[in-house]
Amino acid sequence: MGTTSHYKKSKSKVISAEEAVNRIPNEATITIGGLISILCPEKVLSALGERYVKTAEPKNLTVVTPVRVGWDPERSTGLEHVAYKGMLKRLVSGSFNVKESPNLTDMIRNNEIEAYNFSMGTLFQLIRCIAGGHPGLLTTAGLHTYVDPRYDGGRLNNLTKATLNQILELNGEELLFYPSFPIDVAIIRGTTADEDGNITLEEEPATLSGLEMAMAAKASGGYVIAQVKRVTKNNTLHPRSVEIPGIFVDAIVVDEEQTQSLLPGYEPSWTGEIRKPMSQLCNPLSLDVKKVILQRAAEEIEPGMTVNLGVGIPVDLPQLAIEQNFFKDITFSLEHGAIGGVPMGVEVFGAHINPDAFVTSTQTFDFYQSGGLSATLLGFAQIDGSGNVNVSKFNGIYRGSGGFIDITHKTPKILYCGTLTSGGLKISIADGQLKIEQEGRHKKFVEAIEHMTFNAAQAIKKGQEVLYITERCVFRLEEDGIHLIEHAPGIDVEKDILKNVDFKVTISPDLREMKSNYFMESATKTFMERV
Repeated sequence: MGTTSHYKKSKSKVISAEEAVNRIPNEATITIGGLISILCPEKVLSALGERYVKTAEPKNLTVVTPVRVGWDPERSTGLEHVAYKGMLKRLVSGSFNVKESPNLTDMIRNNEIEAYNFSMGTLFQLIRCIAGGHPGLLTTAGLHTYVDPRYDGGRLNNLTKATLNQILELNGEELLFYPSFPIDVAIIRGTTADEDGNITLEEEPATLSGLEMAMAAKASGGYVIAQVKRVTKNNTLHPRSVEIPGIFVDAIVVDEEQTQSLLPGYEPSWTGEIRKPMSQLCNPLSLDVKKVILQRAAEEIEPGMTVNLGVGIPVDLPQLAIEQNFFKDITFSLEHGAIGGVPMGVEVFGAHINPDAFVTSTQTFDFYQSGGLSATLLGFAQIDGSGNVNVSKFNGIYRGSGGFIDITHKTPKILYCGTLTSGGLKISIADGQLKIEQEGRHKKFVEAIEHMTFNAAQAIKKGQEVLYITERCVFRLEEDGIHLIEHAPGIDVEKDILKNVDFKVTISPDLREMKSNYFMESATKTFMERV
């Protein structure tokens, strides 16, 4: 970029948000940190959007963000601040949300910007490669999914033409190669900074990859803006608490109103400042389809496992684990860096109550892609007869894969959790039986999925165990597709299951009823009793 500001040691790097964004040139490639509301540099992004509205600059930006930022459907937050035609040329992201970023997703749908969706782990790792001056990222994660250039290559609309990755062969093995590119600007966030730009994260519930983003920009000769809540004198921060050294930061923007997340107030149990008693964390789940599905999935969880959770129904497994007294026997890990404790649900996905440790998102995905997880519970939007799964693009909705591709890459046990149909589904549960009161309008087990987020044939080759768990039945992945292995008591297999699936189902000769205790209020048992 060639416009990096150099400061003497004695000069403060603290400037206004307006000054900071005025230094961003046209045509810049910008990487933005944050996870929805966590670590989102909202004040800087708001100033960037206001600059464009007033001056029509900076224009033709490329934005790279492993995780979406923005959280408020009632007002513009996060990436909505760059969702202007002419301002944004290209977006490369790991996830999207139409409610949180309606203007941005409309621009993708209307072919107003180039748009790519790659896996979250790939983007974090590629940024680290750029930070290290490497030619690019080589990975096997994502082969034979929609990010593979032989499928969609991550492209989301007709305007998007360029191929950003390629297939290479090394020692007889296929690899995905993502070439490095310059990062002109990094916009990141922390809690406290000194005037030299050393940054801590003591109030943040995750680490993400602020350091790697800053290093990638500096390695490219670029410019780094860090938003913080407060500034302290130089030489007052303990060096062990500094997460981002000042040598990687050019400008500090202070936002005294910066909040920990979209929820009001500050939660010290997310950061390890305090540890809440377990007695305060037990909120028993009501007996509904979600609890039925989770109780069946929990049968697959064994003591000592490290378990990942996806959005949707899986996020409530920790509550079931506390309620049924097997929480202490397993460790939860989400891709955003906190390890252990009780992951929050949809309110602030990525934060954990009482975490044991924090690592970066990049390190987390290294662990996942190497097969470090024991099991994962994930949601699904579409499943076909071969067992392929789509969560990333369906019915005109752009969601992205997030960490899904990385999580399913080598995890030995994959448990897909969701209802058989959706849209108006009404179910009653009583006396150990399940009854369909009103069928859902939308089938989720379809003849052909729209996006290949999970390739079942590859999972078979890797020897992974895959179950598809719904409220009324359970399917298992076999070499010839998915087999029906269980059905709920009270369910008619032909009427309630087979007629709501768009492909021919292989019925296991060992088909059995799901355990009746999943459908009873008195199902609570200790972990050792269950196994």
